Amino acid sequence: MSRVRITGGEWRSRLIKVIESPGLRPTPDRVRETLFNWLGQDMTGLRCLDLFAGTGILGFEAASRGAAKVVMVESDRRVAANLWQNAETLGSDGMELVRADALEFAALAARQGRSFDLAFLDPPYRQHWLDKLWPLLLPIMAGGAKLYVEAEAVVAPPAPWRIVRQGQAGQVFFHLLERE
Repeated sequence: MSRVRITGGEWRSRLIKVIESPGLRPTPDRVRETLFNWLGQDMTGLRCLDLFAGTGILGFEAASRGAAKVVMVESDRRVAANLWQNAETLGSDGMELVRADALEFAALAARQGRSFDLAFLDPPYRQHWLDKLWPLLLPIMAGGAKLYVEAEAVVAPPAPWRIVRQGQAGQVFFHLLERE
């Protein structure tokens, strides 16, 4: 087991536990710092979705910075159990942890009329998740919503999404998208 540090907000410098699991890759500190510089450090009132939560570090960073609601979706039972333990340790009331498949959650969220201001998308690499997910995002993302996407290559989002910022750290390509 390893640990990852929260880089900002109320829980700055707190460590969360990360279990060993195939494909689990916490977003590096430097990339998270860049992302929250792009977004602004104050997330007060935002409804955030961490759709492939994994370690949950992006969702925990948003909650630490004041997000009103952070929904973390993780399909792996062991990884989800670790998320629940970390959320309980931090003591956040605004977190909702869901053990589900990302595509099924997005479809259900649309049927329920749920809406998010910001979504973090860091799906497993080389499995074409984004291609399957793009059509499911529009109904659940609020007007003016933003997407943060990590991938193994530069992404080419379909309309109405456009890349407004992007970077690369090692083998990771990261992007901030907005609705046109």
